Amino acid sequence: MATRFDPFQEFDRLFAQVASAERASATMPMDLYRSGDHYVLHVDLPGADPGTIDVNVEDRTLTIRAQRTARTEQDVQWLAKERPVGTYARQLTVGRGLALDAISATYADGVLTLSIPVAEEAKPRRIEVQHVADANQITSEANADA
Repeated sequence: MATRFDPFQEFDRLFAQVASAERASATMPMDLYRSGDHYVLHVDLPGADPGTIDVNVEDRTLTIRAQRTARTEQDVQWLAKERPVGTYARQLTVGRGLALDAISATYADGVLTLSIPVAEEAKPRRIEVQHVADANQITSEANADA
């Protein structure tokens, strides 16, 4: 039986492998919810080097960046290498009404958690209405003078 060699088939396979690794390294799945007067953001960063995690805010843009470095063992023959390496980055545009100067962040078990408080001026508040007696009210003394 003759085997047909297609050099482009191997090229396509390698390209697909590289493209999927790039897509995977660029994704940062997240959950976002509001709990009371805070928004909570959970971002999956499995295998990220904790020292490379960077969270910053500039104007109304929240940027999260982290890096996973490649393993560098000598004299190994890779049988599968699917875990992406490189830099993760994600930018979110945030609305007004958040206290961006009071964001707190923790990283545990491959998950980055940001707690973003709602700004005081954006919190709902109750305005008390004061009842004032009518100054032009007719009293019995006013009727006696007339």
